[in-house]
Amino acid sequence: MAGRLAVVGAGLMGSGIAQVAAQAGWQVTLRDLDDAATGRGLAGIRKSLDKFAEKGRIEAAEVEATLGRITPTTDLEAAADADIVIEAVFERLEVKHEVFRALDKICKADAVLATNTSAIPVTQIAAVTERPEAVVGTHFFSPVPMMQLCELVRGYKTSDETLGTAKAFAEEIGKTVVVVNRDIAGFVTTRLISALVVEAVKLVESGVVSAEDLDTACKLGFGHAMGPLATTDLTGVDVLLHASRNIYTDTADEKFFPPELLQRMVTAGDLGRKTGKGFYTY
Repeated sequence: MAGRLAVVGAGLMGSGIAQVAAQAGWQVTLRDLDDAATGRGLAGIRKSLDKFAEKGRIEAAEVEATLGRITPTTDLEAAADADIVIEAVFERLEVKHEVFRALDKICKADAVLATNTSAIPVTQIAAVTERPEAVVGTHFFSPVPMMQLCELVRGYKTSDETLGTAKAFAEEIGKTVVVVNRDIAGFVTTRLISALVVEAVKLVESGVVSAEDLDTACKLGFGHAMGPLATTDLTGVDVLLHASRNIYTDTADEKFFPPELLQRMVTAGDLGRKTGKGFYTY
């Protein structure tokens, strides 16, 4: 199936998606707003591939071959000949709307337009295009080269053909797919982790338990590989705050309302591993 993929957004998620697709033989265009952003994305991909090579999981020659299939660009028009386009920009509806309005005009008629959103309903994103049947959610997990799961999300008008193409693509690049049949805010995984994190933060905030002990309880009591607060630090405290806020806005369900501690941490810049401090110090 390998064809041409365009990834819009060269951050952690976008560059990870570009990497696994290029490893699977796809020709990838990686687009961001400036050369510095695409440069950071490519440097991250090289670092990831070098680690795989050091561990013997790929041949050394595969590093350069994979990088050779990725073309960085600042021009969105470069998505014009892509079979599949995956948007991986900031998790705000207005930012995604801007990208999809442009892609709708640029992309070829039979292209699949995918969004890597983790919480925003696909129907809302697709609504600004003239082809909502061609829009689908492909929610990858971070870090993309390591995480097995891809949550495929149907919008209200997503066609069976679009869903089928997205599923074949995700499986070809080595992912296991679960299908979300209705694009409620947060889908399945973000909805579950948000509810768990909100309750976990409330328990820590009110002095019931320490962050360490809460995570230990989830690991040993429920068999979680990682506790919810360590997961929040890995994902980004700000990312979990935005996700729970998005779900709360959509549902008015109090269990998703972000606790004060989560909001204060983001205001103070304690965003988890990426800043060196979150619920834990790194």
